[in-house]
Amino acid sequence: MYSGASVFGEQRFPPPDFESGYQLPVAATPPARGLAFQYLDVAVLVVALGVALWLIYRRRSRRGLFWLSLFSLGYFGFYRKGCICPIGSPQNIVLGLCNPGYSVPVTVIAFFVLPLAVALFAGRAFCAGVCPQGAIQDFFLIKPLKVPGWLEQGLGIIPFLFLGAGLAYAATGTGFVICRYDPFVPLFRFSGSMFILLAGAGFLLLGMFVGRPYCRFLCPYGALLKTASLVSKWRVRVTPDYCTQCRLCEDSCPFGVIRQPSAGALAPRLLDRERRRLGWLLVALPVLVIGGGWAGSKLGPAAARLHPTVMLAERYARQQRKPVSYGVMTPEALSLARVESNPEAVLSEAANLRWRVDLATVLFGGWAGLVLGVKLIALSIQQKRNDYEPDHGGCLACGRCFSYCPNERVRLGLLPAEQMADTAK
Repeated sequence: MYSGASVFGEQRFPPPDFESGYQLPVAATPPARGLAFQYLDVAVLVVALGVALWLIYRRRSRRGLFWLSLFSLGYFGFYRKGCICPIGSPQNIVLGLCNPGYSVPVTVIAFFVLPLAVALFAGRAFCAGVCPQGAIQDFFLIKPLKVPGWLEQGLGIIPFLFLGAGLAYAATGTGFVICRYDPFVPLFRFSGSMFILLAGAGFLLLGMFVGRPYCRFLCPYGALLKTASLVSKWRVRVTPDYCTQCRLCEDSCPFGVIRQPSAGALAPRLLDRERRRLGWLLVALPVLVIGGGWAGSKLGPAAARLHPTVMLAERYARQQRKPVSYGVMTPEALSLARVESNPEAVLSEAANLRWRVDLATVLFGGWAGLVLGVKLIALSIQQKRNDYEPDHGGCLACGRCFSYCPNERVRLGLLPAEQMADTAK
């Protein structure tokens, strides 16, 4: 992501002419685009989201979503090189809220708000066919394997923790950790650190057998979309008619989000036990939040040292206590020379940053405790289902289950109605 001031930034001075054949390094991020082209990106996003909704709820077309994903991968992925990206946009929003000197571009706000607004009303249409990170994983999926339920639930809290850590880093101005460790943007740009490139390749290899591992177990923006989708008015329905409970949709979903019908009412003895457990979990929730905040406070000093200004202030303090001779024009010497011009300002800014980081780590610890507590409560609540249904938050609206439903095949004229009962057995 970029700030509004950098959109029209230009190189103010020509580069020096080295006689040694030195070449300027290639920029690691794409150049800033003009405002008109940024609005074009927003327009493409709006159209793509609209097309995705039409394909999911009107056409019920997996093939259409496939072609939309291919377009999104080409445009938002390789052409736009993963930027602007809704996945990293929450960092820009929280930095703008916590830093009055940072202006969030309108286009970044649009990329943050639009997929979330759609999810609030119609589920994860962005994940279905607009997200390039999801699309590139889908194209590598060959033979999906079912992830055990206990492992799925355990790994499912990581995106929320990653989201909290990313926002804490951004709020203190330490950096955009979500963007820094995005495993697919370097693949879109054909450049990046070897570690991140290998991580991206690893996710794609894993994605050959596990449907969208990054989206399900790491993506922080996916955590926001999942939460918003829980209250959406329109939701993906496998069958266009009535459920024959053939379980073909359950077998077709590579993401393990098709939920079985309810087993029926619990016996009074078991129901009382479940209620007591839920009560204890509700009591434990504030304890987990407070305990998490206390544990997070212990991370404050170490987290503060990751900020460049705090690192510089501590280097200056060490230099005053025990001087070290650095070479001429080394980064250490130049940075210390900058502090010498106004040490009070740098030390004061570092003290303020330490306070902000301490607060951010406390909030992150409390957030981690809240995520754990809410997850335990959610697992203890049983939802009533009469049919096989996609999980409201976890469903990526990919449409794979549509064509596996006998009723859908009858609607499309691919299966005679009289044969539907035999197929469902």
